[in-house]
Amino acid sequence: MPSQRPHGAVHPGIKWGRFTLRIPGIHVDLTPSTQFQGGLLLLATGGATAPLLMQYFGVSFEIAWTVMLVMFFWVFAQTFLFGDVYSAGGIAAGLPLTIIFLNDFTPGPEAIRAMIAVTLVVSFLFLFFGITRLGERFNRLVPATLKAGIIMGAAVAAFQSELNRLESMPFTLVTAWVVVLALMFSAPFARLPNTRLKMLVGANALLVAFIAAGVVGLISGELRFDIQWGLFVPPVRETLDTLAPWSVGLPSWGVIVSAIPIGVMIYILAFGDLLVADTLLKGADKARSDEKLDIDHTRSHYVLAIRNLAQLVTAGPLVMLHGPIWTGVQVFLIERYKKGRHVMDSLFTGTTNFYLLAIPLGLLMPVLGLIMPMLPVALSVTLVLTGFACAYVAMAMVQGNIERGLVLTIGMLTAVMGPAWGIGAGILLYFLMLGRGGEQAAEPVAEEDVTDALEQEAPYSAEGERA
Repeated sequence: MPSQRPHGAVHPGIKWGRFTLRIPGIHVDLTPSTQFQGGLLLLATGGATAPLLMQYFGVSFEIAWTVMLVMFFWVFAQTFLFGDVYSAGGIAAGLPLTIIFLNDFTPGPEAIRAMIAVTLVVSFLFLFFGITRLGERFNRLVPATLKAGIIMGAAVAAFQSELNRLESMPFTLVTAWVVVLALMFSAPFARLPNTRLKMLVGANALLVAFIAAGVVGLISGELRFDIQWGLFVPPVRETLDTLAPWSVGLPSWGVIVSAIPIGVMIYILAFGDLLVADTLLKGADKARSDEKLDIDHTRSHYVLAIRNLAQLVTAGPLVMLHGPIWTGVQVFLIERYKKGRHVMDSLFTGTTNFYLLAIPLGLLMPVLGLIMPMLPVALSVTLVLTGFACAYVAMAMVQGNIERGLVLTIGMLTAVMGPAWGIGAGILLYFLMLGRGGEQAAEPVAEEDVTDALEQEAPYSAEGERA
């Protein structure tokens, strides 16, 4: 029987320092339907970066998938081990920027050390701003035009990487792009009557896109599936021997210094994710007086630093770093949470169950047989969605033709020349073309507008509402 929560209190658990352990089945209810839905979605989308590990780190699929399984554990740990209220994810907008950075290094140990450097820099920033509590002040110091330029850089890099990938499986990838963009962003689709079929398709936009791409891939010969029985046995020792810092060596100071610009960019993007998450949670807090949602930015900074460093020492670096929020899942769970305690007892009930089955399902060979050929498609869809969302968010952050021109210029410099050029030239151009306080005339984006934009990009919930 799960622990009972007094009305208006923080959900119970086992306190350890600043963190709280909540054990599934003891502190939170078990909901199998959420477990299977979340587990499969996390495998398909979270595992999408496995091909990048194989490409840049020069490792086998078995090692790459072992890294993914460890990643799933540390994603789950944010909720059950550390007690952070957010639906954990990766810093998706930072993935295209990371790809740009890694392109300057030879695949294999050199690229692994470069990614270790990025991980160390970002982890240090999380720790520093967590201890000093200067994250919000630093975020305010960065002008909106520069932030928008960084986000636009992620958009340009995302589209650039997928155009390069398109030649390998044109029919499959174009099908996936068209279906997922139409279902998630199409205004004509949103205006259709809310029939049961529309609700079903909208609630499973990613799944529908994968199925459509899989059928087209089979017909065109671009995809082949090999279904086998059995269990996947992770080669843990081989993974550590290949990717662990003590195996490949620590990066040089020169590489660490070169990773600082991209580390700053990724931190800015991650802090923006925290602010978005807070906006979403405020709406949930108003709808549910029976539970107090414990938001603590200092704790969140510590958790993010621990997750990234723990990933580094337990399975080597990731290409997409651990981040505070998986936006689509956060919105989906909050919409269900708002319906009342009879639907979801605690927000931790949703987050815990959503991530619970990812690792067990990821060890089943039949599941892997279905997922493996689709991983490049999942990666492509992830990057295209990231690019699309980043592009319109970047343009919405600024007003006026000069600001929009600067955003695109900074984004192009970041995507083509690298993060250091993007930041350096961006700061210079900002002061030359806008001057000090040049953005004061621009109207700030309201929190409600941010929430509305997120609701528009999120899939439909099973009840027929935008998630």
